[in-house]
Amino acid sequence: MRDRLLDSFKGTNISVQLETVNFLEIQPLTEEQLPAIVELDKISLGGLWTLEGYKRELDSPSSHFLVLSGELAIGETNSSLLLGFGCFWSILEEAHITLLAIHPGYQGQGMGKLLLYYLMRLAKIQGMERATLEVRVSNGRALSLYQKFGFKEAGKRRRYYQDTGEDALILWQSGLQSPEFTGILREWHQEISDSLASHGWQEKPLAVNTEQ
Repeated sequence: MRDRLLDSFKGTNISVQLETVNFLEIQPLTEEQLPAIVELDKISLGGLWTLEGYKRELDSPSSHFLVLSGELAIGETNSSLLLGFGCFWSILEEAHITLLAIHPGYQGQGMGKLLLYYLMRLAKIQGMERATLEVRVSNGRALSLYQKFGFKEAGKRRRYYQDTGEDALILWQSGLQSPEFTGILREWHQEISDSLASHGWQEKPLAVNTEQ
C-alpha cells in the first residue's frame, strides 16, 4: 500500500517546512504509526476507531490513508509528533472520505486544509470521478472547510451518529477528472500556502524530482 500511494504522489510537493527547523510531512500510513494514530484518534475524535480498525485500513487495497507528522525543535533537540491524518475509500469511481483529524493543539493553522487538499489530489490521481463524506450538522468548522473546497449538501442521514443521535449532512463534490477541477486544485494550493504562511509555515518541495 505504501509504495502504491507514494507512486500516486509523483509530481506533487508533499512536505511543508517551518522557517528554520520545524517541518511537516505527509506520508502513507505505516504499521509503526498505528499506536500513535489510535492515541490521536482518542484526542481528536473521542476514540472513534480501535487499533484493529486502523489495521484493517492499512491492509485494505481500497483504503488510502495519509498521515501528517511534524518534527519540532525543542531546545537543542528535535521531537517527532503525529499531528493529523485523513483517509478515503475508493469505491468504483467514488472517493468516500471517512476520516480527517488534526491534533487539537495545532488546529486553525491550515493543516486540515493541507490534508484535505492531498486527499482530493490523490483521489483525482487514482481516477476517482466524485468525492463524498458525512459531517455532523453541529460541526460548523468542518462544514465550512468542506464548503470552501466545493462540497455541496446532497442530503441528510437521520440520527447517524450513535453517540449523540445527531444527524449527518451528506456532502458531494463531482467532476474530479475535469479540467476545471485541475484549476480548482491550483487555487486550493495557493489558498493553503497563504494560510500556512500566515502562521509561519512554508512549503518545501521534494528533494528529488519525481514528476511522472
